[in-house]
Amino acid sequence: MPTVADLARALENLAPLAYQESYDNAGLQCGDPAAEVRGVLIALDCTPAILDEAIRRGCNVVVAHHPVVFRPLKRLTGANEVEQTLIKAIKADIAIYAAHTNLDNVHLGVNRKLGEKLGLQNLRILEPKAGLLAKLVVFVPAGHAEPLLQALHQAGAGQIGQYHDCSFRSAGMGTFTPGVGSNPYLGQPGEPEQAEELRVEVLLPLHRQRAVLQAMRQAHPYEEVAYDLIRLENEHQEVGSGMIGELAEPLSPADFRARLRQVLGVPVVKHTEFEQPIRKVALCGGAGSFLLGRARAAGADAYVTGDLKYHEFFGAESRLLLCDVGHFESEQFTGEIFRDLLTSTFTSNFAVLIAQTLTNPVRYDF
Repeated sequence: MPTVADLARALENLAPLAYQESYDNAGLQCGDPAAEVRGVLIALDCTPAILDEAIRRGCNVVVAHHPVVFRPLKRLTGANEVEQTLIKAIKADIAIYAAHTNLDNVHLGVNRKLGEKLGLQNLRILEPKAGLLAKLVVFVPAGHAEPLLQALHQAGAGQIGQYHDCSFRSAGMGTFTPGVGSNPYLGQPGEPEQAEELRVEVLLPLHRQRAVLQAMRQAHPYEEVAYDLIRLENEHQEVGSGMIGELAEPLSPADFRARLRQVLGVPVVKHTEFEQPIRKVALCGGAGSFLLGRARAAGADAYVTGDLKYHEFFGAESRLLLCDVGHFESEQFTGEIFRDLLTSTFTSNFAVLIAQTLTNPVRYDF
């Protein structure tokens, strides 16, 4: 049976912890990583009521979008809901795992799922993040380039957007003199040597640096590998905040708001006045007011998010349709991401269930 650690690795392959925001606390919140997974309950939030449902339905793991532990705890006495949740989980031997802003920030995460539900096409990251990539340059005898590249690619290097196994090679002549006590692949200690080599270049995400360098050393024939690791300021087009795409056909603002209400199941959409047809749509699940300027700059006709404050609506300035659909409502499809990933990754006989308990604290009266 897969363990909690196996489940965490699968989730982090999709949404690496390195991509969470600095204020966040994604990952395993509590539980034994070595415990076998008997059942997984998926929820947007983990509360005592969610744990009751997990116990009732035979699940020993809860996978949630929002972390239970967001700030450091000084004691565990049950004084608030966070402490009550952790105590109940520990007593019931239930592990809690959260994938939060790391899942928001990946291309196949929360915002893409929302965009797909709304029928958007050509979805891409609204605000890509910079400083997450490096370039590895390594010099290798020509006959060893292929197995070296294969090892680097398997370790996570060489992906650019939807393109895999990407590299660049250029030929040259390497020169060296093996020192006394060395065990050179070519030549003899103390004698100058030269070899036809290839300069091989690959991109890699910084969080895979250790694994890629280890793979390089294991696959390279030289006992001393000549390489350069260069941090880049390039934007990572697959990692960042929000999403933007286009509708197949333009909609009037009223029809677009009607689509929001239908798809999201919301009775109310708070919005600005805007009269132009809606074709290009930006969005951000959860609280996304920080991306309003980016949405305007990208030429969005509409921006969909949650948790907008009164004065933030003035920022739209009749230049786009600004829609507040609610925090929970904008992230409600996150469970489908978890479910699809876990059911496709693990074939073992354990249940992956979507929680039936509603954790949205907001209610509407009419």
